[in-house]
Amino acid sequence: MRKVIAIVGPTASGKSDFAIRLAKEINAEIISGDSIQVYRGFNIGSGKVTKEEMAGIPHHLMDIKGPKDKYSVKEFQSLSRQILAETNKPMIFCGGTGLYLKAALYDYDFPEEEITHFDYSRYSNEELYQRLKEVDPKQAEKIHPNNRQRLERSLTIYEQSGVPQSTLVNQQEKKALYDVAWIGIEWNREVLYQRINLRVEKMIEAGLPEEVKSLLENGSTFEDQAMKGIGYREWKDYFFGEQSLEETKYLIQRNSRHFAKRQYTWFHHQVPVKWFSLADEEKLIMDIKAWLK
Repeated sequence: MRKVIAIVGPTASGKSDFAIRLAKEINAEIISGDSIQVYRGFNIGSGKVTKEEMAGIPHHLMDIKGPKDKYSVKEFQSLSRQILAETNKPMIFCGGTGLYLKAALYDYDFPEEEITHFDYSRYSNEELYQRLKEVDPKQAEKIHPNNRQRLERSLTIYEQSGVPQSTLVNQQEKKALYDVAWIGIEWNREVLYQRINLRVEKMIEAGLPEEVKSLLENGSTFEDQAMKGIGYREWKDYFFGEQSLEETKYLIQRNSRHFAKRQYTWFHHQVPVKWFSLADEEKLIMDIKAWLK
């Protein structure tokens, strides 16, 4: 079974930098498991590494989509498996979107919801959410009431199959398709929250407001999938003149902290992660090298 490394952890934990350092040591390439870094122009707010920071390490599934394109876990699954099939080089998955990584590395099967199209345009987000709570309460617990794309997808699966999406997912065995080393970067919560707050401040200093302004001027809207990511969606009221820069910064920091907490919970319950501190990085790299032999 092919060996694959997955570096996971909450936002601002240092995943990308460590992945690059590890890739240099083992001559590996990196697959981004981030759901926003696929979009061109979404650089600062998504924490996308620059060409200089990549240090010559090939990074896959970054900048492959236009700002108004759709992207799904199913597409990520297909593209990442194709990359794995085309090279024998060591591969490192790096990202905070846990479901993306698990879907790529385990035997997940996604229903073909595109076969039938259901028109939900006349329903509000709240109405869709209430409908999902009726037909699939377990799935509704996993979705934010304003995440219209996921609401419509889950409802479409139910309307098409007659079976709740949560039931279909639970029926799958989800066997690992690869020998995966799940490596998690862990921080004391207080320290992590400080890192998150500082990271957001640096993003704003680096020009995040100007990046969002440029995206809007070039046709993006806050209804686009890419703009729903943390670091982007919080700017809506700011650009409508209803929110200050300081308030916007606070929202991004708060939402990022909440997201980090959910990421920790998800990884602790969903995959067998070996958690470590960056202080133990040297030993971890040695262990990974031994594991790859």
